[in-house]
Amino acid sequence: MKPILSQSEKLTSNLSKSFVSNVFSLMFSALIISGLAAVWFATDMMKSFIIDPISQGLTTFGWIATLSPIGLVLLMGVRFQKLNAKTLLGIFLIYSTLTGISLSTIFTIYTTSSISSTFFISAITFGVMAAMGYTTKTDLTKMGSFLYMALIGIVIASVINWFMQSSMMHYLISIIGVLIFTGLTAYDVQKIKNIGSQVEQGSESAQKLMIMGALTLYLDFINLFLMLLRLLGNRD
Repeated sequence: MKPILSQSEKLTSNLSKSFVSNVFSLMFSALIISGLAAVWFATDMMKSFIIDPISQGLTTFGWIATLSPIGLVLLMGVRFQKLNAKTLLGIFLIYSTLTGISLSTIFTIYTTSSISSTFFISAITFGVMAAMGYTTKTDLTKMGSFLYMALIGIVIASVINWFMQSSMMHYLISIIGVLIFTGLTAYDVQKIKNIGSQVEQGSESAQKLMIMGALTLYLDFINLFLMLLRLLGNRD
C-alpha cells in the first residue's frame, strides 16, 4: 500500500518538485547557451578568435575564455550572500557562455561524431543518476563528502600530470573522474531536492539557491562529459 501523506507533506513535496524543476530548467538553458557558443566558435569564421592560426595556441581571448569561468564560479561562491538573484543569474549566464566558447576547442581535437555520441552517453548517464538521486530514500551525505574529497584528489593529480604528461595517469584520472561526477550527480540532486523542501518558494534566497543548484548540476554534467570524452573520443 502507498503511504498516506498529510496535506503539509503533500505541499512540501510539491514545493520541492517545483524547486527541482526550476533548477533543471535553468541548468538546461545554460547548457544550450554553452552548446550554441561552442558550435559557433568552432566554425572557420570564429575559430581564429580562440586559436591562433599560426602558432595553433590559444589567443589572448582564448585564454580569457578558458580561465575566467574559474574566477566567475569563485565569485558566485564567495559573494553568494552579498549578490542579489539577478546579478547572480547574470554571472551564471556569462559563465555558461564563456565555458561554451572555451569548449569550442574540443572540435579541433576530437571528431564531431565522437563528440555527439559522447554527449548522448553523458546525457543518459546524467539522467539515470539524477533520477536515482531524486527517488532514493538512502541518505547520500556520506557518499557526497567522500566524492568531494576524491574530487580534490584528482584536481591535484591533474595539476601534477600537467607537468608530467603521463598518458597512464591521464587515463586513470579520466576513469576516476567519471565515477566521481556520476556519483556527485545523484548526491547533488538529492541535496537540491532537500533544499527545495525547506526554502520559501519565490523568495530572494530561494532564487539564489536555485541558481547555485543549477550551477552545481551544470558543472557535474560538463565535467562528466569531458571525462568521458577523454576516454571515448576519437581524435582528428
